[in-house]
Amino acid sequence: MSSLAAARPPIIRIAGGTFYRHHPSSVPVSDGPGSSAGHHNPPLFSNLNFELPSDDNAHGGGGGLGPLTPHNWCIVGPSLSGKTTLLQVMRGQHICLPPMARAYPYLSLDTVPHRLKSTSRAIRYVGFDADGSGGSGLGPATSAYLSARYESRRETTDFSLRDFLLGNTELNPYHESESAAGSAAANDEKIPASLIDRVIKDLRLDPLLDLPVAFLSNGQGRRARIARALLTRPAVLLLDEPFMGLDPPTVASLSPLLSGMAAKAQPRFILSSRPQDPLPSWISHLVYLRTDCQVAAMGPRDVVLEGLRNYVHGVRSGKLAEDDKIPVHALGEMGRVLTPNGIEGRSFDEESHSTHASADVPKSSEPASPPASPTALPVGEPVVEMNGCVVKYGERTALGNWTQQTADGSRVPGLVWTVRRGERWGVFGPNGSGKTTIVSLLCSDHPQTYSLPIRLFGQSRLPEPGRPGRPLTFWDIQARVGHSSPEVHQHMPRGLTVRQIVQSSWADTFRAKPQLTLEAPGKVDACLRWFATELQPNLGGSTVTTTASSSSQVDDLAWADNYFFGELSFSAQRVLLFIRAVVKNPDIVVLDEAFSGMDESVRDKCELFLSHGETATYAAHSTGSSKDIVESEVAKRGIVKVHGLTDQQALICIAHVKEEVPDCVREWICLPEANTTAAARFGRLDGPLRTDRRRWDEIWAQ
Repeated sequence: MSSLAAARPPIIRIAGGTFYRHHPSSVPVSDGPGSSAGHHNPPLFSNLNFELPSDDNAHGGGGGLGPLTPHNWCIVGPSLSGKTTLLQVMRGQHICLPPMARAYPYLSLDTVPHRLKSTSRAIRYVGFDADGSGGSGLGPATSAYLSARYESRRETTDFSLRDFLLGNTELNPYHESESAAGSAAANDEKIPASLIDRVIKDLRLDPLLDLPVAFLSNGQGRRARIARALLTRPAVLLLDEPFMGLDPPTVASLSPLLSGMAAKAQPRFILSSRPQDPLPSWISHLVYLRTDCQVAAMGPRDVVLEGLRNYVHGVRSGKLAEDDKIPVHALGEMGRVLTPNGIEGRSFDEESHSTHASADVPKSSEPASPPASPTALPVGEPVVEMNGCVVKYGERTALGNWTQQTADGSRVPGLVWTVRRGERWGVFGPNGSGKTTIVSLLCSDHPQTYSLPIRLFGQSRLPEPGRPGRPLTFWDIQARVGHSSPEVHQHMPRGLTVRQIVQSSWADTFRAKPQLTLEAPGKVDACLRWFATELQPNLGGSTVTTTASSSSQVDDLAWADNYFFGELSFSAQRVLLFIRAVVKNPDIVVLDEAFSGMDESVRDKCELFLSHGETATYAAHSTGSSKDIVESEVAKRGIVKVHGLTDQQALICIAHVKEEVPDCVREWICLPEANTTAAARFGRLDGPLRTDRRRWDEIWAQ
């Protein structure tokens, strides 16, 4: 390496910086997280030192990736640990003290392309929070209301995916002259055709190029955002949980695409990830965060993993004391690697089981199941009946491009599906196969609900001969369905308080005044108290125990009126929307990717609450790999306000990760790949999905 190359400054340099959401001198000191005197404003990542080299062949420093490897980082940590916040810090957000501790010296070099001179263009961020892309402008255009994406009429702002990927999203674009087009600056801006073709092919976007971006499914929209960011050719790309919400085939194709770019340092990547997610094999360096937005470990991948592994084994064996800011239960599923051949390696928990298990006990490749699945529930009357549903947009079929046999033995085109009270359904399939379309039909958001053979709660959306009385209205249906999904997350007003979000379950619209029942306030308080640790900013992160009323901070719910939805972390927002979906015990609970973005302990706590409400909790000695369910203190005192799912309710769950499927799910439907004539497949599970990979493989066997 030449002396000139060795002297090149880093792209990002943070030297002893401490960060704040608000300037310390501008925020009143509060008495505590729930105090009304002011928002808690703790220091973030105190005295942080971090460098991202600009050299094309920076020393990897370990990780088993060879001596000369570009730095590609992954930030890992449990919920509320500050993963997204650290990504925001790296792109220039939040107050830095001292101000000069954060700099981007490489971008000022004369050799840097003109398009990368500004930090906002050189360092791109792609996230999937309520802002879409963190305000970076990378998210597809979205509609103002849920059903707009399904309408046939296109507005002038409904740009096609092709235009979105190429950046042609202005109503009155400025056209450069031919002479300007030949300038060096213009050539620098032009996206190479080879890069466009590769990104579109590897992200499986080719069949979608002429669709409006508002028509894309959740997973397709995520792929589009990542593709658009790659095509801007930044120096650094920050990806906030990039594999969240993607089906297994897409993950298998996306990781190699990123790997190829990472190997060339075009661009360099900084990812965030939950502890239970397998690390891509091309990641060279890790940051592991504590629950208080501070760094627990940082360095080469294998070095950090070995340190965390020794910490987990030391605590489990009693040789080390557990740091309450680095909970062992959150680390149990770390250690696995996402390779081109699939997920390889064992988690820390599996290594512990292997070490302590006797020779005659077979070793399991699956984590232990949290709560045992409930006993079979009696099945009641139908709440959803689809008798041959085909959803088409012009010549394109989005759902039901097959024929299916009905109960009387005849065959009809489209989806035939009945959901009854007491049933627990899982809906699976590749991105774009129609899962979200199904949800929109049963929630009556989709305009075609009126014309399709669908009955909800025993009634059609249109008047029926021989049936007096008015048909079901949109508001009737919305009042009987609890719904959490990425669409709800995206459209939820960020200016509503935590309490208002939960209360909106009793309102016709997000901002309408809720029509609270007599028991509603007690239910709202009970849910907020139960999940205070997961919702309240800066309370200290997630814990395994779920005993409500464990401290004065938890009992005091003033924070629920002081904090806004937009101030919460992504995980906390998802928890809040989950509560909103279940709090009033609706006839149908729809959980569409409801647990994505949560770490293992928070996810398991939500699933426990789904099944048991306030009546049960995890025993105080529970760990990430062993969770005993006991009667809660609330149940012992006889003051339970919220119970779990009953035999009068139906559950419909959509997930792309088996650990995010509640253990109570037994019935399943798997939709075929889009643009095929294969029929949907149905089945019944003989146990929880997460405890046996065989069940998961059976669902996805195409």
